[in-house]
Amino acid sequence: MKRKYLSTPYIIWVIGFTILPLVTIAASAFTDNDDAFTWGNILAILEPINRQALLFSLAIAFGCTLICILLAYPAALVLKSFRLKRKGFTIFLLVLPMWMNFILRILAWQMILSKNGILNFLLGKVGIAPLALSNTWIALMIGMVYDFLPYMILPIFNAISDIDEDLIEAARDLGADSGTVFRKVIFPLSMPGMLSGIVMVFVPAMTSFVIADILGGGKLQLIGNIIEQEFVKSMNWHLGAGLSISLMLLVIVGLAFTLRNDMEERGTTIW
Repeated sequence: MKRKYLSTPYIIWVIGFTILPLVTIAASAFTDNDDAFTWGNILAILEPINRQALLFSLAIAFGCTLICILLAYPAALVLKSFRLKRKGFTIFLLVLPMWMNFILRILAWQMILSKNGILNFLLGKVGIAPLALSNTWIALMIGMVYDFLPYMILPIFNAISDIDEDLIEAARDLGADSGTVFRKVIFPLSMPGMLSGIVMVFVPAMTSFVIADILGGGKLQLIGNIIEQEFVKSMNWHLGAGLSISLMLLVIVGLAFTLRNDMEERGTTIW
């Protein structure tokens, strides 16, 4: 019984910094300026400008997540093949940029991708015409993949590291080539790590607004930008809260179905 008291600081933290803020946002979302109950703030997500921003955010988040998965698996397999010292150093290099300020890293990419940036300078040296990447969805995608890729690599690497080497050796002894081993053994057993990576990449990629402001030059509107503008510029906290709650519900529903499908594939259920 005494051990239960050790959870008191965590419970206080959750109540004060998670539950109460959500209650406050929900209270604003379901009321108007006269404090009257309304569904208008929630349903505002269906308005043309908000719906367009939501669909664009979903497309960017899906593309970012897919690219991160395609890059993370080779990186995780290479890390697994390293020896302990080399593996630790490589992981250190992987997470090192995350120790730098987030805004500075994105500003660095703005300089790299600009018309007179480092990338176009190098392309000019080899006779390739400059690329107009600044303030485009491509620049936005590059910035997101760069920022969120470690959050995909680390859980996949941890999942692959937990796979028993005897299973891989048994598959090879039965005549499976490298591709078959990956498809039949490594990929299915690393699904929990990939799902964790999807959660840590897809959700922030869809709700981020700072990357779009810097690399998009204010021309690309994600749903996060719309919400940020309602809170900061329009000072319409009720509408901003309503859009936030709508987005949160969409994300929760999507993640719940993803988790349910994964559990059904394992022969278990979550409800």
